[in-house]
Amino acid sequence: MTNITLTVLGCGSSSGTPVIGCHCATCSSKNPKNRRTRCSAHLIIGDQHWQIDTGTDFNQQILQHNVQRIDGVLYTHPHADHLNGIDDLRAFCYQQKAAIKIYGHCDTLNNIRNRFDYVFLPPSEHWNRPVLQAYELPFNNHQQHSVLSIAGVPVWQFAVPHGSWTTSAFRIGNIAWFTDLNHIEETIFPHLQGLDYLFLDCLMDTPYPSHLSTEQAFAYAKRINAKQTYFIHMTHVQEYSSLKQRCPKNCAPAYDGLTVYSSY
Repeated sequence: MTNITLTVLGCGSSSGTPVIGCHCATCSSKNPKNRRTRCSAHLIIGDQHWQIDTGTDFNQQILQHNVQRIDGVLYTHPHADHLNGIDDLRAFCYQQKAAIKIYGHCDTLNNIRNRFDYVFLPPSEHWNRPVLQAYELPFNNHQQHSVLSIAGVPVWQFAVPHGSWTTSAFRIGNIAWFTDLNHIEETIFPHLQGLDYLFLDCLMDTPYPSHLSTEQAFAYAKRINAKQTYFIHMTHVQEYSSLKQRCPKNCAPAYDGLTVYSSY
C-alpha cells in the first residue's frame, strides 16, 4: 500500500482570481478561498514528489506551499496557464543536480520542445537552466492498463477535448485530475470507478466551448460518483460560498492549499 497526498496549488482559471482590474464581489472578497492562482497540483506518492502542470503562478505556488522537491511533471496541455512557469523547474534541477522527467501526450511535448527548446539541452556546470527529459504517454481510453507507474502506483492518461485542443486527464491511483475539458467520452467512465477524489473542471454557469459549465460539472460528478469531488479551474464568477451551497452531495469547490490523502 502506497500513500498519496495531493495538494491543490491553484484552482483558478487562466485569469486567476482576483482578476486584474475587476472589483466584483468575488474579486473583492476577504475570504481566502476566493483567491485562486492558476490551476495545478503537487503530489507526494510514496517518497516521490510529482507536479501536475507548471503554470503562470508556479514560482509563487512553490514558495507558498514549501515544495522542496520535484521528481517529475505530468503535463495536461501546453496553454500558458498550465505551462509557462516551466523555467522555474531549474531551481529543483540545481538543488537535486539531476534532470527532471516530464510526461504528456506527444502534441504537448512537441509544443514544449518548440517553445522551450533550451530545457532539453545537457546540463551546464552551473545548472543555470532547467534540464528536462521528455517521455511520451499514450492515451488509453479503450484499455485497462496504466501508462505509467510512480512508486508502484498506476497512472492512467485519458484524452479529453478542450475546444479544438486535446487535454490529458489523469487518474493517479484513486485520485483523478480532470481540468480544461468540455466533454468526457463514454469509453472513459469505466476507468473512473472507485475514486476517492475527483478534481473536475467547473469554469462558470454560462456554457463555454472549451470548458465544463457548472451544470455539466455537476452532472459528471454525479455520474462518476467519487467519494468526494472538488471543482477546479473556476473563474471569478464562481464565488466560493455561493457555489458550495449549490453543490451536489459529496461535492465542493476546491481552494488553493486544499490537501487530500489517499492510498493505493
